[in-house]
Amino acid sequence: MNNIYKERKEKFIDFYKENKRIPSYSEMMKLFSLKSKDSIFKIVSKFIEEGLVSKDNQGKIVPKSILVGARLLGTVAAGFPSPAEEDLGDTITLDDFLIHKKEATFLLKVSGESMINAGINPDDYVVVEKGKEAKSGDIVIAEVDTEWTMKWLRKIDGRVALVPDNPKFPIIYPENELNIGGVVVGVVRKYV
Repeated sequence: MNNIYKERKEKFIDFYKENKRIPSYSEMMKLFSLKSKDSIFKIVSKFIEEGLVSKDNQGKIVPKSILVGARLLGTVAAGFPSPAEEDLGDTITLDDFLIHKKEATFLLKVSGESMINAGINPDDYVVVEKGKEAKSGDIVIAEVDTEWTMKWLRKIDGRVALVPDNPKFPIIYPENELNIGGVVVGVVRKYV
């Protein structure tokens, strides 16, 4: 029985990795060669007990960090070379690393080059936390005079300013209205 469960668990994980989603109950019936949804409910309950998945407030099965995480292997020097240290540490997910308040966090795809010197490039994704109090020195998503932009929030000569991190772009001083939509708390870039 234990080996059968392990095989089913491996098939479930393989399906998730290949399709980037949790299989439906019908798909699990085919995947595990079972004819009863009741059997699938029992298997899913075991997955939940193990921490592989959980159910959201609508009863939908969602992956947990054990399913989507990557092992934290150690550290690497970005200055002078140093001996490699492999420290098989925890498994972490990007959610764990980048998102502190899930219900208040969203991603935006970057277009434009006004923040390239801050390390934010076109086609990157910024992780934005809504409702976080913005202070001078934060990178913010701001609605200024009915247009949205991402800039450094600063005070210059007592005035609120939205400052780009590229000298080709001008500093924006809001004329009428400034609304902060969120504070940038992270950047995600894919190289491949």
